[in-house]
Amino acid sequence: MPTLQEIAGYAADSAKKQGIQKYDVYGSSVDETSVQVDRGEPKQVKASQRSSVIVRVWNEQGLVGVTTTTDVDPNGIDLALQTAADASTFGAKDHVPDFSPEATAPVAALEYEKAAPADVQKLIQTLVDAERELLEAHPAIASVPYNGIAQRDVDRFYLNSEGALRQEGRSYASVYLYSKTEQDNRKPRSAGAMQFDRGLNSLDVQACIDEASEKTISHLDYHKIDSGKYTVVFSAEAFLSLFDAFSNLFNAQSILDNRSLSTAESLGEQVAVPLLTVYDDALHAENISAETFDGEGTPTRRLPIITDGVLRNFIHSAGTAKRMGAEPTGHASIGAKVSVDANFYHIMAGQPSSETLSLDTAENVVFIDDVQALHAGVNALQGSFSLPFDGWLVNKGEKTSIESATVAGDFRDLLKSIIHVEAEAEVTPGGVCPRIWVESLSITGEG
Repeated sequence: MPTLQEIAGYAADSAKKQGIQKYDVYGSSVDETSVQVDRGEPKQVKASQRSSVIVRVWNEQGLVGVTTTTDVDPNGIDLALQTAADASTFGAKDHVPDFSPEATAPVAALEYEKAAPADVQKLIQTLVDAERELLEAHPAIASVPYNGIAQRDVDRFYLNSEGALRQEGRSYASVYLYSKTEQDNRKPRSAGAMQFDRGLNSLDVQACIDEASEKTISHLDYHKIDSGKYTVVFSAEAFLSLFDAFSNLFNAQSILDNRSLSTAESLGEQVAVPLLTVYDDALHAENISAETFDGEGTPTRRLPIITDGVLRNFIHSAGTAKRMGAEPTGHASIGAKVSVDANFYHIMAGQPSSETLSLDTAENVVFIDDVQALHAGVNALQGSFSLPFDGWLVNKGEKTSIESATVAGDFRDLLKSIIHVEAEAEVTPGGVCPRIWVESLSITGEG
């Protein structure tokens, strides 16, 4: 791939030749190698190199045309600018996007070294060994039907005709193991785990094996649960999944489209108990895929979303910020349209809790490890959810796996029913979060 300076030169020369005064270019490339195994043998080995470049051109009437390309040599850039310029004739006339006012502002200086990629054979052997150890962890574990190990090298850039020029690169590796049991006269039980780090050499594969085996074994002794209201403890991953499913609460684009639980006047409202504080922090030290700028070139930052239960900020693109009299926050993704998306959540305790709760002493609480079917069980516009989950009924530290059940409620009520935010946080691919305790949620046992 050409250097950023070369791409910028191609774009400037082509724009001048075509009489284009205003344009920007965002691009990314991903080199990825991944493997899957089945009972000690490679099941799938994939290597791919993907690139995507989005070019926007504004015409003399201020309308914008957008095109994509995978070709960043002079001919590719020239054709993309020409195509985008032609498309600008048909550009939307309402809420036309513009350059971010922060596209040339300084970005955070992150110290980051890419990890050297491992060879494919090492990936295969690492996963074969992990599968074997997991199968040997308990006689009931019959297979590891879903597994994978991957390494990715990502480069991205942004430039525009007003002198913005940004680039950065990241590498990371991940492993996941999902095991399945078989026992006579018992239902199959499953559980999984995932680990990620900057490269294969630092990837904690053993922790993934241990977590997957511990969870799978803990689900062997399962029982039905009586339907009713329970105190529920959400794991970090479960709470983050649910929180992100209702991100329209603080997404400015959703608010402007009238597809949100909030309105433009909602800032300053008490949306949760004072125990809860939430940041969106793309620059968090635990975020292995940290990005210092968004798709419009706006620097990313640590942004308070909810502070002590009070809604403090919406996440913005340059366009939503302009329409709402705010500043862009580094959450834009560009394509045919500009979208607004969260980066990396950091959830923590706000004001201190009046009581200390622990699974070691609590009685008859439901610990939810993972929520499922979010695509079907969440009504983001109404705030309601009804989701199957994996979890346990916990009584003074004794965990009994729940055979099959759903958790249901209203997300706004859930935020105001939090009774405890634990101190110790867990790092997940989507953010950092401790266990969250919520009182009086509806659990429906099945069967």
